[in-house]
Amino acid sequence: MNVLAEWTALVCRELGVDPALVDRDEVLDLTKEVAHGVARPAAPLTAYLLGLAQGAGTAPPDVVERLTTLARNWEQATTETLGDK
Repeated sequence: MNVLAEWTALVCRELGVDPALVDRDEVLDLTKEVAHGVARPAAPLTAYLLGLAQGAGTAPPDVVERLTTLARNWEQATTETLGDK
């Protein structure tokens, strides 16, 4: 077992989360896109907010896909938003 798998298993146990519910690669891909497309500190913040939404039951089924798309299009979205003002 590699370090990341061991860490994931340990954190899941500590938090009472079923490891089968964790798509580690999907979350890592999301945080990579956020770190590169938005800002590095936005990556852990996004993961935390995603966890809050998942826990509250307010996250839509396609939330990771939607957030990844937002991060990939961040520069365009902010340019369009600033252009509207």
